[in-house]
Amino acid sequence: MWKSTSGRCFRAGTGSIHSVWTTWGDRLCSQTTAPPPSSSLHPLRSQAEKAKRKNKREKPVVLFSPPDTTLPLPQTYSPKYVESCWYHWWEKEELFSPEKHIPHAVDKYFSLCIPPPNVTGALHLGHALTVAIEDSLARWRRMQGYKVLWVPGCDHAGIATQSVVERRLLRDYGKRRQEYCREEFLQEVWKWKKEKGDEIYHQLRQLGASLDWSRACFTLDPGFSRAVTEAFVRMCDLGLIYRSESLVNWSCSLESAVSDVEVNSKQLSGKTLLSIPGYQQKVEFGTMVTFAYPIEGNDGEVAVATTRPETMLGDVAIAVHPHDPRYQSLHGQKCRHPFTNRLLPIITDTVVDMEIGTGAVKLTPAHDFTDFVLAQRHSLNSLSDNPHLITAHLVYSEHPIAFSSQGVKRFEAREKVIGALMEKKLFRGKRDHAMYLPICSRSGDVIEPLLKKQWFVRCEGMAQKAVDEGALEIIPHFYTKIWKNWLSNISDWCISRQLWWGHQIPAYRVSFPDSDDTQEVGSKWVCASSDAQARERAAIKFGVSPDAMTLTQDPDVLDTWFSSALFPFAILGWPQQTEDMKQFYPNTVLETGSDLIFFWVARMVMLGTELTGQLPFKQVLFHSLVRDKYGRKMSKSLGNVVDPLDVISGVSLEGLQKKVMEGNLDPREKSVAMEAQRKDFPEGIPECGTDALRFALCSYKAQGEDISLSMSRVLGCRHFCNKMWQTVRFTLGAASCLTTSPVSSIDRWICSRLSGTVQQCESSFESYQLHAVTSALHSFWLHDLCDVYLECIKPVLKQQDMAARQVATAVLYHCVSLSLCLLSPFMPFLTEELWQRLQPYGPDTNREVDFPLVKEVVRVARSLRAQYHITKERPDSESQDRFF
Repeated sequence: MWKSTSGRCFRAGTGSIHSVWTTWGDRLCSQTTAPPPSSSLHPLRSQAEKAKRKNKREKPVVLFSPPDTTLPLPQTYSPKYVESCWYHWWEKEELFSPEKHIPHAVDKYFSLCIPPPNVTGALHLGHALTVAIEDSLARWRRMQGYKVLWVPGCDHAGIATQSVVERRLLRDYGKRRQEYCREEFLQEVWKWKKEKGDEIYHQLRQLGASLDWSRACFTLDPGFSRAVTEAFVRMCDLGLIYRSESLVNWSCSLESAVSDVEVNSKQLSGKTLLSIPGYQQKVEFGTMVTFAYPIEGNDGEVAVATTRPETMLGDVAIAVHPHDPRYQSLHGQKCRHPFTNRLLPIITDTVVDMEIGTGAVKLTPAHDFTDFVLAQRHSLNSLSDNPHLITAHLVYSEHPIAFSSQGVKRFEAREKVIGALMEKKLFRGKRDHAMYLPICSRSGDVIEPLLKKQWFVRCEGMAQKAVDEGALEIIPHFYTKIWKNWLSNISDWCISRQLWWGHQIPAYRVSFPDSDDTQEVGSKWVCASSDAQARERAAIKFGVSPDAMTLTQDPDVLDTWFSSALFPFAILGWPQQTEDMKQFYPNTVLETGSDLIFFWVARMVMLGTELTGQLPFKQVLFHSLVRDKYGRKMSKSLGNVVDPLDVISGVSLEGLQKKVMEGNLDPREKSVAMEAQRKDFPEGIPECGTDALRFALCSYKAQGEDISLSMSRVLGCRHFCNKMWQTVRFTLGAASCLTTSPVSSIDRWICSRLSGTVQQCESSFESYQLHAVTSALHSFWLHDLCDVYLECIKPVLKQQDMAARQVATAVLYHCVSLSLCLLSPFMPFLTEELWQRLQPYGPDTNREVDFPLVKEVVRVARSLRAQYHITKERPDSESQDRFF
């Protein structure tokens, strides 16, 4: 016990609120050591600042030293004061570890993994929503006595990270990646990662995330990398991974393949000029060009229409609908290509739409997915015979059009092709055409289908298992239909990426002396976890001596989503059967944004089920996307991306704009972003604190429409924090001996409201309706406790009747204390501070105690509801008269 300057006694070290189990009949507390020591730092405020504030008639903002529960509770709530050092103490006490001894623990487990944010930079408000939801669930279960494991981690983010480092090297040193060898470039990436990698973990701590940091995982850590290699080799051995030449989504600016789910469709209503990476001038899209192919052997022609005239250099055939009367006489005839001199057969297929364009379709199998399928269906030469036009971002220079010896970019080639068609008098016109343009979500570039030799995952069988597996519950349930439809129509997954940063594919090409290695042979590949194992496997596979071959590891890396699909079990030590795997796998729940349903969730389910024999989690909880107050998706170029730390600590308009200026945006985008900031945040963002931000985020209905976050709502939650602060100050001032005796009608009413609130919180937590929990708690504290009960007992506390005062004080104490427990999953810092200060006035918290008052609350509440039909709403004047 310590004596405070006010003469009241405070006792520290009664345990953390986060190890408290709140139920109907009891509240059990764990034994922990004292809270963090007080700081000797005290802020100073100059006379000039005082005078300035006085002149403006503003309420002064008081900054306090870090929390010390042996000192009086300050008059004014300050997030800086409350949130300064509790997290350090929680970590020191290892309160977030599942191994932490909790006397009231039950034999139940709760585990989840954080969706690993990209190591490329800072978290945004979407990440803050994820943290707020997941931390609330983890703290709630921890308070109930569950053994909780919530694992932090970061994803190496192959494309994003490599792009950031490439831009940095070009800006700082004027050097491109190709000017480095692979090892030199990777050293630069690791150097950048060490400089910036801790920023995300710092933000997570600032957000109060109760993560077990002793198990933190980076997807390029040695242990995780071994799991990735093991998964690839196992799936190769099972025939689930194969190498093939096929069309892939090629990003010319990244010079890499990307997966289907990383391609966005941009709808164009007609002629549109777009900025494309690598081009100084905007490029025209949304038009259809018509040109003619001369028919071989007569003077006729076939007019074809296309939105990509530059690909005509790779045409191998023309397709028409078999019932189109315009082309009945041309079936089986051939056209002469005007530039390549190639003969193009005219084929028929019902897939051709007679209403689009001229009804005649040019086929370029090496550069169009539909054409690729048609070429296979009609046996139009072997794939190797089909002309490949584009390598990286150039059109080959050997085509008989006036291209430079260095080659020409694809959209520059478009204009040259049109010009050449005009010279040959084969151009037939151009018109607007509504279309969907495939855009790379990573780079903003227009996707170019490209025929490449790549590694693929066979998805159909695994997807069918995921659909048939009825044990997986998806919340909200309306996503179940979307989930099943997508998995039922899934295509094979290209997992090769032409990058240097990432997990290098554990596959080795085998070559022999005097063999022709100019053409890749599919059978001369082996998958293995090491060079030694690859040599051993190759020797057995090809029946040769281990020394009679040369092994070359594939230089490509795996798609980042392949490694992140292993996250739920790789972080627990898989493929070893560790204690963590035994206790915490499968995870209890996966909570993530609805935009990751295909990127991440489906792949985790497929690979987890295949590699471990179990679903990686029992439930999937999707939350909505966070948008700005206008409903716009948050984008750096719009200037509406908000750093959670700016909301927590506050930031001036100048501070916001400085971040834009230091970013990598195009100068025109910077101007737009800064203007948007001046409009939306003319005076910056006020300090709101972590607790207010988390409570505001959880107060939205996250399972439904997207969340349009308003800073005024967060500020309102900050005012609620202040209301809680002042209520506890009042409670501490009224606190005395907490004995119980018969209670009055108003005491019974507030206990009834409290019991109803507890019930609603419990049921809403179980159904993951966190907005209903926050609403119930906000309503109870503000309206029932403050507006009604406090006003009613203030006269009682001034009376000489000691018994009545003791009852009112006891009821008030338990209403506040229990409410803080219910609020603590959402407001961990504020509730810890206030709860610690209340404990010296409560029963002994170092042992399990009986709470006769809380039991009385339940009994009386049920009796009252039966007698007076009490609703969950605030009592009207008539019902209040009954109680008074």
